[in-house]
Amino acid sequence: MNRRWAEAALVWNTMVWGATFVVVKRALADVSPTLFLALRFSLATVALLPLLAGRRRPRWDWRTAGAGALVGTCLFFGYLTQTLGLRLTSAPKSAFITGLQSVLVPLLAALVYKNRPQVSEVVGLVVATAGLLLMTLDGDTGAVNPGDLLTLLCAVGFAAHIVVLGHFAERMSFELLSVTQVGTAAAWSLALFRSVETPRIEWRPAAIGAILITGLLATALAFTIQAWAQRYATSTRTGLIYMLEPVFAWITSFLLAGEGLSQRAAAGAALILGGVVLVEVKPWHQRQHPS
Repeated sequence: MNRRWAEAALVWNTMVWGATFVVVKRALADVSPTLFLALRFSLATVALLPLLAGRRRPRWDWRTAGAGALVGTCLFFGYLTQTLGLRLTSAPKSAFITGLQSVLVPLLAALVYKNRPQVSEVVGLVVATAGLLLMTLDGDTGAVNPGDLLTLLCAVGFAAHIVVLGHFAERMSFELLSVTQVGTAAAWSLALFRSVETPRIEWRPAAIGAILITGLLATALAFTIQAWAQRYATSTRTGLIYMLEPVFAWITSFLLAGEGLSQRAAAGAALILGGVVLVEVKPWHQRQHPS
């Protein structure tokens, strides 16, 4: 029963995150990217502090705090590259490229656990890579959009986040993991935003709404849910569920902004999803990775 509730909660996360692509893209017209992350993660950290209070507060543990800091660093890297890339590419393309995290999760897990990748994982990676090239390469020049390249790096960061969080979630306090990972991302954002950009913000409804939605729903609530859910759902299973995120992002972008994909990009997106399915469903089953 716990596994079913955990997987349902992860589906909720994909819906929330999918809907925020277009919200964040609109907000970036009014606020610089790293400052946006600083505000988002700072708000989320403040919202999560009550988890450390009260009679059922978790005991402070330096090992858990260190694990949370490592998880939070992966999280920050993923969001930094995604947010920077979202300025330069469309919301649907960003979502589908981010979806490559589901392909990378079992491969990173195999690297960590020193197992050879399964046949289906290698084939899935090849298919997804073909889709990525079809979606991102300019047909005339063969150039890659810098925004797409940054988003590819974001997929690596998010895959690492899932694997590292899955490693620690079963044995450590999910409340402390939640607060420390989000607090670490906030600390990185606050430390860097003045040095990597010229900070700017215009307090318009789009920016304010995006900060509130992403800070409270898509960060404070969503990553607390994930820290709890990965106690019962494996990293690979989490990656499978998160493949729904680009689908929700495409639907939201189309409904709210009329932003879709060209025929070529849609074909690439289909190949990416196909590669993810091959990796997660494993039609040529050999063995189970540790989780």
